[in-house]
Amino acid sequence: MPDLAPTVVVTELTEFRGPDLYDLCDATEAAIEDGGGFGWLRVPERDVLENHWRGTLLIPGRQIFVARLDGTICGSAQLHMQPRNNEAQSHAGQLSSFFLAPWARGHGLALKMVKAVEQAAREHRLSVLNLDVRETQKQAIRVYEQIGFTRWGTQHSYAKVNDQWVAGHYYSKLLNNS
Repeated sequence: MPDLAPTVVVTELTEFRGPDLYDLCDATEAAIEDGGGFGWLRVPERDVLENHWRGTLLIPGRQIFVARLDGTICGSAQLHMQPRNNEAQSHAGQLSSFFLAPWARGHGLALKMVKAVEQAAREHRLSVLNLDVRETQKQAIRVYEQIGFTRWGTQHSYAKVNDQWVAGHYYSKLLNNS
């Protein structure tokens, strides 16, 4: 009997090949519709999403990691490093734009993505990884706390969703780079 387990992998995205851009936009739309669109509350026009992702690939000091389920991109997370003029904070990176399409959950991909960003931060010899997240992103918070991120603050007027304030939590993790 053949192995029917899905193939799960997380890799850095440095260019779009084949259906990558289409798949990434589909996954982004699914995450937004599920309430986890890293800031978007409504699904934007497809050309806006495509331009967003094309532009993100061009930003210096940023790495994009994508999760693939059976070869199809289903989620993403980013590592932002400080610009050269910010020497005082050059030791710290920011994990951002983390999402996984609802249809791809349950395969360990969310954890793999966060770990990939963390590993890249270590490779860049960063000593701190920071992030912020809406309090409503319970699954993301669970992943962050599971691998040792520490909540250090909360802002009660972090985001506005449907004319209601939503709190945001701030996390950091010290990375052992010795």
